[in-house]
Amino acid sequence: MRFSIWPTLAQPWDDVLEISRHAEATGWDGLWMADHFMPNDVDVSGPVSECWTTLAAVAATVPRIRLGALVTGNTYRHPAVLAKTAATVDQVSDGRVVLGLGAGWQENEHRAYGIDFATTAVRLARLEEACRVVKALFSERRADFDGEHYTLVDAPLEPKPVQDPLPLLVGGGGEKVTLRIAATYADEWNVWGDPATLRHKSAVLDRHCADVGRDPATILRSAQALLFMSDDDAWLGRMRGADLGRAAIIGTPAEVAEVVGEYAEAGVDELIVPDFNLGRPERRRAAYDTFIAEVAPAFR
Repeated sequence: MRFSIWPTLAQPWDDVLEISRHAEATGWDGLWMADHFMPNDVDVSGPVSECWTTLAAVAATVPRIRLGALVTGNTYRHPAVLAKTAATVDQVSDGRVVLGLGAGWQENEHRAYGIDFATTAVRLARLEEACRVVKALFSERRADFDGEHYTLVDAPLEPKPVQDPLPLLVGGGGEKVTLRIAATYADEWNVWGDPATLRHKSAVLDRHCADVGRDPATILRSAQALLFMSDDDAWLGRMRGADLGRAAIIGTPAEVAEVVGEYAEAGVDELIVPDFNLGRPERRRAAYDTFIAEVAPAFR
């Protein structure tokens, strides 16, 4: 199993760079970043750095680890422009990029920047076409595409990514459409969730693979959950009783390892640990260090 970090882009660049370098030096496998422009809140004044610019900077300064967007909002960029961006960052990183792609969901960003939000059905239709556009540009010398939402006419993409193919990750858990798109086009698939959710969603993905004639073993599966790890029983009790709004792994290092084992049994190939609930830089480093030293080795 791979283990990766997810630094929030609400923190200063220096902090993102510091935790990225620390993760690489201490044995983490990858680093993921969310693609947003502002907080998803009433107060949108907080800072949020741009995802792909930051990935490019990390690609040039941090060696070895895989780098990806979790996930790029398809509505924010024409997929041909995104393919060019991802290919360039793959060149900078010498072949370490994963192009994570999703339908886009954060409505306040679309409203503030004048980007068409559309209905869920339209956004999913655009996502399906975007996957086809990206794959065509990565694999063909010149790509043509005549879709409802996107058009390519004898379109080049040079230089190509270092990786052949550059992995395409589709993010989301929608069982009727998103998982069908993942089954058809994705090299990797990602969703938030606990082990039970991953077991269920993976089974749905497998059924879509059967429908499209795809070997489900060719799709890597990743998941993320908030980490609350401590030896303080009282604090852990409060966390277990809190409404966290997201899947969370809560417990002592030994208890966390048990939950990670459940993810592994559910077929998860990569577990991603966000840092936005881990506190200040020194506490965040300590949590990551404990996890990678005391939890991860049993699953590698």
